[in-house]
Amino acid sequence: MQFRLAILALLIICASPVWAAETKDIKFPIKNAEPVVFSHDFHLQKYNNNCKVCHNAIFNLKTRRHYTMAEMEKTKSCGACHSGVKAFSVSDEKSCLKCHKGKPRSIDFKVKGAGDVTFSHANHLSKLNGACRACHNGKTITGKDGRVTMAQMEKGKTCGACHNGKKAFTVAGNCGNCHKGMKPKEISFKPKGINPVTFSHKVHLANFNCNECHTKLFPFKAGANHNTMAQMATGKSCGACHNGKEAFSVATGDCAKCHAGFKPGIIVFKNDGGEVKFSHPFHLDMFKCADCHTKLFPFQAGAKHNTMDDMEKGAKSCGGCHNGKDAFSVKGDCEKCHKM
Repeated sequence: MQFRLAILALLIICASPVWAAETKDIKFPIKNAEPVVFSHDFHLQKYNNNCKVCHNAIFNLKTRRHYTMAEMEKTKSCGACHSGVKAFSVSDEKSCLKCHKGKPRSIDFKVKGAGDVTFSHANHLSKLNGACRACHNGKTITGKDGRVTMAQMEKGKTCGACHNGKKAFTVAGNCGNCHKGMKPKEISFKPKGINPVTFSHKVHLANFNCNECHTKLFPFKAGANHNTMAQMATGKSCGACHNGKEAFSVATGDCAKCHAGFKPGIIVFKNDGGEVKFSHPFHLDMFKCADCHTKLFPFQAGAKHNTMDDMEKGAKSCGGCHNGKDAFSVKGDCEKCHKM
């Protein structure tokens, strides 16, 4: 009997360090805030040292998965007990500080191509009377969604839920309010077959605000779709302002205003009737770009070619001018154009 008691005492002594290791406080790191500390001792006292109340029914020791506050509010993890029935609710605004000690820190966002943004918890909490759930409500800030674009914010995502021009200044155009020291760069576009175009933010910001172009005309996104000159002539992209009313028109034909140093060359058309060479320098001595582009010829490589019959009957393509009145007719003297 004494031998059995000795063995039992030995087992208890050997097991005690393991028990201590298993029941120590656990710190859950929170980005930009003090960690949340879970006390095993405190909870074990509440449940008569019954580990099975939580393990593995609520906390699986094998997976050790972390849950968001939104998931806890749906009775996951701590929310299984902290639902307002057994213990205070994780969704109770006044109970946040029971677990989250200390002051939340400011958050720095690195933004490529624009000034960095610092979000101040202290500033926002003072305006919201400490109401964390104004943002951390499972809808505005969910804790699991990735970063969103400015265009998404304008539709009410994250910061845009309040910064909509009603509750607070709008995210649409007030760039300097958040992006401190931002100086938008010059943007160079390199279209195929023509000189590059440089867009100057500095020149345009002297006359306009950011929100007049972003994001209804240009998304805050590198590599966005580019519009053709024909699309601009219908009001897309630069053509929304460069329409001949607010600013010079993209359809006037003065290509060198944007395409600096542009000198269009000779275009060669190959067909069954022999090679045809169109000389831009020759025609530009008498006409402007806008006389042909884009009402007769789209600014687009590989556009549909018109037949001689189209030119003769419908004044299409070259036939728009080569009609026997403005210039020699496309009818008849084929060798003037076709080197046969």
